Amino acid sequence: MKWNQALNDYKLYLKIERGLSQNSIDNYALDVQKLMSFLEENNISVSPVSISSETVKHFIYESAKTINPRSQSRLISGLKSFFNYLIFENYMEYNPLELVESPKIGRKLPDTLSEDEIDLLINAIDLGAPEGERNRAMLETLYGCGLRVSELINLRISDLFFEEGFIKVTGKGDKQRFVPIVGITQKYINIYRTQVRNHIIIKPGFEDTLFLNRRGKQLTRAMIFTIIKRLTEQVGLKKKVSPHTFRHSFATHLLQNNADLRSIQLMLGHESITTTEIYVHLDKSHLTKVMEKFHPRK
Repeated sequence: MKWNQALNDYKLYLKIERGLSQNSIDNYALDVQKLMSFLEENNISVSPVSISSETVKHFIYESAKTINPRSQSRLISGLKSFFNYLIFENYMEYNPLELVESPKIGRKLPDTLSEDEIDLLINAIDLGAPEGERNRAMLETLYGCGLRVSELINLRISDLFFEEGFIKVTGKGDKQRFVPIVGITQKYINIYRTQVRNHIIIKPGFEDTLFLNRRGKQLTRAMIFTIIKRLTEQVGLKKKVSPHTFRHSFATHLLQNNADLRSIQLMLGHESITTTEIYVHLDKSHLTKVMEKFHPRK
């Protein structure tokens, strides 16, 4: 079996069997491609089913010289997944990374914005510009519904259930969930739809896509990052702000206002409650409030 064949089969498996998004598939494939490049650069001729543990360990060791522990851990995890797939398909009997341990890394706490900083960024949007109303509606949706950037750009008009107070969100692995949407977010989306979007010449295939660029097509992830970066620089905010920062802020502010973790988990679309629990660490005052309210010895 050749590397390109194995990689293509693996990507198909990730899409069909595991139902991963294209972005996740690309990230998994990139891990394998890095190993393939290493073998080529070092003139190592070996197939994916006959590669030795020593060769893979050597690749990991060399990679560790140029990447941080978190990236190294991600690389090891990605390669383990690839070789586990080959085992699953009976191409191999053991995983060459079986005894390779990932570096110890602490759980990284996400950056968040205060409510005032959220307002500062959104109020800095130039509503006189052609894309102003769209950008305000997008940031209000990112923050108001706690969406991932991929969920935002894939949001469709047919996903809006404003009368019921929900939007339908398609998350990782094409899993769908309903997320509550407050009145202020609905208001700005409706302004964008009735005052801006209906004047755009929409390209075929994007008629149902909610947020469009000036050419009538779906926005890219990169464009959302660029919009937020420019606003951050414009207001002089000395924080590293990304679309995900709005999602983290959404969850943190809900927790600070005494929302329960299970509800936050459902709105964020986390499979495991342990993923949502990271927000508890952002504001330990929440734990104090819980103790004071519920402990019998208060």
